Amino acid sequence: MDARALPPGYTEWPAPAALRGAVACLWAQVTTEDADRAGLVLPDGCTDLVWEQGRGAFVAGPDTGPVPTAMAAGTVILGVRFRPSAGGPALGIPLSELRDQRVDLADLRPADAGRLAAALDPQAAAARMLDVTAGLVDGGAPDPAVTRAARLLRDPQARAEDVAAEVGLSLRQLRRRCHAAVGYGPKTLQRVLRFRRFVSRIDASPGVLDLAAVAAEAGYADQAHLTRECGGLSGLTPAALARLRSA
Repeated sequence: MDARALPPGYTEWPAPAALRGAVACLWAQVTTEDADRAGLVLPDGCTDLVWEQGRGAFVAGPDTGPVPTAMAAGTVILGVRFRPSAGGPALGIPLSELRDQRVDLADLRPADAGRLAAALDPQAAAARMLDVTAGLVDGGAPDPAVTRAARLLRDPQARAEDVAAEVGLSLRQLRRRCHAAVGYGPKTLQRVLRFRRFVSRIDASPGVLDLAAVAAEAGYADQAHLTRECGGLSGLTPAALARLRSA
């Protein structure tokens, strides 16, 4: 993550090779000096370690609905996005305790928070974010059963009972371990992963969409099913979400 030349807007980078088993990506959000920015964070099955210039470090827990955001002009935010099976083990707490919350890192891991002070310049913060993340991952590797379950649950036709059996757990055990590592159960994770497939489709095809076809491609029973799920997970209709993301 090179914070010396961050462009305005949202940018992602791949994590260093040593962290990719636990970290989906590194990211930055930057606003220009002349305009505030409003945004909408959507559920993705992940948990993020976030540093904001002037605020410091916090954890964005796993979301089950949309989170409106507002960034003042000139704001720089850096993030590390943990994979669905990695956030709970890395932080050392059941992620269900952080579901739909934003929690200061000082409340969870004071020593690490002290290394990510609000007054750091972005380049120093980026380097320390990687160091802190490496320490977190060394202290708590992703749950292997949940890692495999998350891959299986990308199939919208997969049944939670069958996934549990495939990874060698009872359904109750899989639910418990998903709540700890992901923040919610396997059925919610499956819903979120299917929704992210829809979001990826509309991001890849800006313009007029055949929503019935996109719904089928993403794994929804029909367009009405997509509309219900999109409303619950984004607060918008599919068409409105597509327009927002193409703006």
